[in-house]
Amino acid sequence: MPERQEWYVSWGPYVLLGLATLISLLTEVQVMRNGRPELLVALALVALVLQLCWAKIRRVVSTPGAASQAYYAVRTVLAFVLTYLNPFFAIYAILGYFDSGAWLRPRAIKAGLLVNALTMAGSQSGGLPPSSLMQWTAFGGLFVLNTGLLLLFVRLDAEKEENARAKAATIAELEQANARLKQAHEENAGLQAQLLEQAREAGISDERRRLAAEIHDTIAQSLAGIVTQLQAAVDSEDPAEGRRHVERAADLARHGLGEARRSVQDLGPSALEHDALPVALRKVVEEWEAGSGVRAEFAVTGEVEPLHGEIEATLLRIAQESLANAGRHAQARRVGVTLSYMDDEVSVDVRDDGRGFDPGRVTSSSTSGFGLGGMRARVERVAGAFEVESEPGLGTAVSARVPLVRHV
Repeated sequence: MPERQEWYVSWGPYVLLGLATLISLLTEVQVMRNGRPELLVALALVALVLQLCWAKIRRVVSTPGAASQAYYAVRTVLAFVLTYLNPFFAIYAILGYFDSGAWLRPRAIKAGLLVNALTMAGSQSGGLPPSSLMQWTAFGGLFVLNTGLLLLFVRLDAEKEENARAKAATIAELEQANARLKQAHEENAGLQAQLLEQAREAGISDERRRLAAEIHDTIAQSLAGIVTQLQAAVDSEDPAEGRRHVERAADLARHGLGEARRSVQDLGPSALEHDALPVALRKVVEEWEAGSGVRAEFAVTGEVEPLHGEIEATLLRIAQESLANAGRHAQARRVGVTLSYMDDEVSVDVRDDGRGFDPGRVTSSSTSGFGLGGMRARVERVAGAFEVESEPGLGTAVSARVPLVRHV
């Protein structure tokens, strides 16, 4: 119970009873019906004793019951009698309007309010009983007015309580909905983690197939060529011809060594071992610019957050392969790489002003390297989206968007 309301419940009856008694005694000559002020004082003392007793009882009474209803009934009767003796005791009787809901059960509230309306109408019409036809008319009209106002207030109070209950029910439903959403979010997070784990395992399998294909297509062929050239050098009777075969074998060995190093470097994103994704990407762009001689710019937008390792690896690989494609095919003069952090996703965009191409005429990548098809598959494994926009003579834009899954 609020502090102000508690003060009213505790001290309001004493204040109103004292004020009513004081005014009634000061006006006893004008309004006293029986000329016996001692009776008025005695009944006021009875009311005071009732309030003192109830102050002790109400400490253990929290809901309307027999004790509270008895207190309300005795107080209402005392207020009626006192008002009958002196109309100014309506000041005390008005208590019944404000605490009927606190001390009466719902079925008894209207009856208690009607008795209070009768008391108030008698006071407002000049006292009970009415002594003339005009006073009776005034009493009847005031009683109807008081009763109507009380019924209106009761209805408004009931509507207020109903609205409060409806609001409480709505809040409870919202809390349940929020709890369900939270549970669904946690389940989705778990499913996303599973998808990422599956993507990681699929990535490992793809890397194994890619490495096997590259070994078959490059290193194994280089070794076979070396064997052929060395055998030819051994079988050749011409020293000059033999030297040419040996030099050819050395060239094949150097080429195979380069291919082996490239394959090993592509096994995993070693750039992420010591640097965060933005730093690693910036270094990749700078190294590519230095090696290709093409102007390259790098930018980061949004608030940088630590991402799941598979997400970072995917974005780094897409940027590396896009830059490699730009260097091999685009003949660009300028390349831009942008890493963007958004509310629920992160993207990497690689744009160049090169010669462009028709994406509809590009076939899936071969077994060696990634290609556009390989990049698309890598992004889709982590529930992302891969887009390529290009036209002949208008450059190329590669975009990879993936869910923003934070590192845990």
